[in-house]
Amino acid sequence: MEWNHLIYFALLAVFCWGMGAMAAYRPGKSLQVVLWTVAGLAIFMAFIVGMWVSLERPPLRTMGETRLWYSFFLPVAGIITYIRWRYKWILSFSTVMSLVFICINLFKPEIHNKTLMPALQSPWFAPHVIVYMFAYAMLGAGAVVAVYLLVRSRKRAIEPGVMNLCDNLVYVGTAFLTIGMLFGALWAKEAWGHYWSWDPKETWAAATWLGNLLYIHFRFQKNKQYRAALGILVFSFILLQVCWFGVNYLPSAQGNSVHVYNME
Repeated sequence: MEWNHLIYFALLAVFCWGMGAMAAYRPGKSLQVVLWTVAGLAIFMAFIVGMWVSLERPPLRTMGETRLWYSFFLPVAGIITYIRWRYKWILSFSTVMSLVFICINLFKPEIHNKTLMPALQSPWFAPHVIVYMFAYAMLGAGAVVAVYLLVRSRKRAIEPGVMNLCDNLVYVGTAFLTIGMLFGALWAKEAWGHYWSWDPKETWAAATWLGNLLYIHFRFQKNKQYRAALGILVFSFILLQVCWFGVNYLPSAQGNSVHVYNME
């Protein structure tokens, strides 16, 4: 499997996700929604597995490879939300967002090789990054809903039920973010002899985690102040973006951070 095969798998996967998103708007088509979405996920995962086998390592080393997982987990977040809370439009949002990240990977191809630095040759490497990508997808879905609600609130009142959707996405995302941080701490102890070093990446990870906790606590204390809560959620997502790829461009991380993604 090679990176240039992505377009074929992506086209089929996005087609399936699109069909699932359209079926969600038709009464009595819940089974079709799930089947189309799962079929798309299976196709996309086949490419990820193929890359894993051909590279002889988890495809998690470069920025493009992490975007690959993010593109996969966005529809996962969408279908979980649809099955649990029956929000039809979340599948359309997750499909469009996944397509955006797929297009970035297609228009900005990277060099992928089997090289893996010693610190990454750890059993904690794959669980840490995969759990993080799932957390990012759930929090990303929550942020998309927050932006949608903020824009719509100019004409319509924000409904408590949709705010509950944001809350649940943040709960799940923050839980997995916490697990990812714990995996990372165990990995750091094994690789460098300490659990935490306030590396720029770790600092922004802590800021992202605290930002989402701030949203959760604000919702408990000020549960009627919807716009302020949504603003906090969007701000937390900006912190997440800095943590994910913005750190690569920070002067403090250049030559100092062991977490900067390989951009090749």
